[in-house]
Amino acid sequence: MKVSYHGHSVVKIRSNGKTVLIDPFITGNDLTDLRADEQSPDFIVLTHGHGDHVGDTVDIARRSGALVIAVNELALYLQHQGIEAHPMHIGGSREFEFGKIKFTQAFHGSGLQQADGTFLYMGMPAGVLIMNEGKTVYHAGDTALFSDMKLIAERHPIDLAFLPIGDNFTMGPEDAAVAAEFLQAKITVPIHYDTFPPIRQNPADFVSRVQNGSGRVMTVGEVIEL
Repeated sequence: MKVSYHGHSVVKIRSNGKTVLIDPFITGNDLTDLRADEQSPDFIVLTHGHGDHVGDTVDIARRSGALVIAVNELALYLQHQGIEAHPMHIGGSREFEFGKIKFTQAFHGSGLQQADGTFLYMGMPAGVLIMNEGKTVYHAGDTALFSDMKLIAERHPIDLAFLPIGDNFTMGPEDAAVAAEFLQAKITVPIHYDTFPPIRQNPADFVSRVQNGSGRVMTVGEVIEL
C-alpha cells in the first residue's frame, strides 16, 4: 500500500492496483502539487460535504468514471449530479477492490454551499479507515478531539493516521497531539493547515508534542509505503 499527501486534506492511496483519492480539493488549493484534470482515480472517498473536501470530485468523477464513496446524504446528492456514488454511513464497512473501508465518527459539520449562498445538508461528517494488505490507514477528516478515538485504535490498530491540526475549524496542535496519543498509530501525519489564514500552523510544533514519537510531517507529494 502506497500513501501520498497532496496538501490540505488530500491523500492518495494505491492498493491492489487501484487508486483511491481522499477529499480531492485541488482547484483553489495553492498547497497541492496535483492538477484536477490529470487525476484519474478508480475511487474517490469523501469525509464530509464542505467545499474544501468535496473539491473537484464532480469533475474528476465525470471524466474518470471513479466511484465516489461517501456518507449517505452526500452520496445521494452526487448521484443527482450524475455521479456514480456508493452511499455508506458511520460505523458501516464494506469491501471494495482496493480493500476494506469503514466510516468512523467525526465532530464537525457537513454542508455544501450553493450558488445562491444557501447550504445543503450533507449528512454527518466522518473519518475513514482504509484497510488492506494487513495495514490500516486512518483519515480523521475534519474533527475535534473526542475520546472514542481510543476505541477506534483498540478495534483497528493503525499504521498511518492523518490528523487535522489547523485549529479554528478543527483540532489545533495541542488537541491533535492528544488524539495521536489516543490512536497510537505507528506514523501520525498533520493535515488541514496553512491553506487559509485562519488555519496557519507550524506542523513541527505538532510533531514535537506527539509523545509516542510517531509524528511526521509529510511534504507535498511525499509517499509512504506500508
